[in-house]
Amino acid sequence: MQGTVTAVARSGEHHFSKVPVASVELVAHLGVAQDAHAGVTVQHRSRVAVNPDQPNLRQVHLMHAELFDELDERGFTVRPGDLGENITTRGLDLLALPRGTRLQLGASAVVEVTGLRNPCGQIEAFQPGLLAAVLEQAPDGRWIRKAGIMGVVCAGGTVAPGDAVQVTLPPEPWVPLERV
Repeated sequence: MQGTVTAVARSGEHHFSKVPVASVELVAHLGVAQDAHAGVTVQHRSRVAVNPDQPNLRQVHLMHAELFDELDERGFTVRPGDLGENITTRGLDLLALPRGTRLQLGASAVVEVTGLRNPCGQIEAFQPGLLAAVLEQAPDGRWIRKAGIMGVVCAGGTVAPGDAVQVTLPPEPWVPLERV
């Protein structure tokens, strides 16, 4: 399996959206350099309030560009970085990857997938109706979270649009992604 990085973004402050940039530097065990969510322990404000000492399983947020296409067809305008993601990809079904999958981004950066992003009310504030478009309920009652995946940085490196994304699946049995 292989995909492509189509955009990268970061924000040094806790804003909902991130700013697209020419490249980002991933730092092992921390996340995206100069991004407010980088750290060994959790940096998301709501999670810090619950337990500031918990490990940061959300160092990097990856989103599939195919979601933007789907949202566009439904009348929403969403660009890379708008939903807070650091890395936008194309050509990979990120949501179907099992926990523990390793993604090599570019020449040397490696991110291990930890789980699904749990869409929150900030998405609704960004564009009314968008939360329902990225958080749907299946006929069997389970929630389908489409707002990307989260991961931790295992090996650092520079990541830029056009970089290849190589997928290494973990040993079986595979564990499906859950919200983190």
